[in-house]
Amino acid sequence: MRIYVDREKRRLNTESRGFLLFLEQLQILNLETREIIIDRVMALDTIEFDLEDLKWIVLVVLFNIPGHESAYQQVEELLFGVNKNILH
Repeated sequence: MRIYVDREKRRLNTESRGFLLFLEQLQILNLETREIIIDRVMALDTIEFDLEDLKWIVLVVLFNIPGHESAYQQVEELLFGVNKNILH
């Protein structure tokens, strides 16, 4: 269980924190990747931040961590309905 400090709660609203928990429950994120994502969110120099922004950060972080290609693909499919195994 992750306890968010006030500063993190201000940046990550309930919906965003719920999305991170959802990804953890699906075992797409582990403790390490979740903390990297939160760190990247907190490093942003912006006031406005919402769930759509978080989704992009999740994709960027997973794309850039070696060995997490499967997790990246799962999030991509979840968010965009992408299924690369279908031939047209």
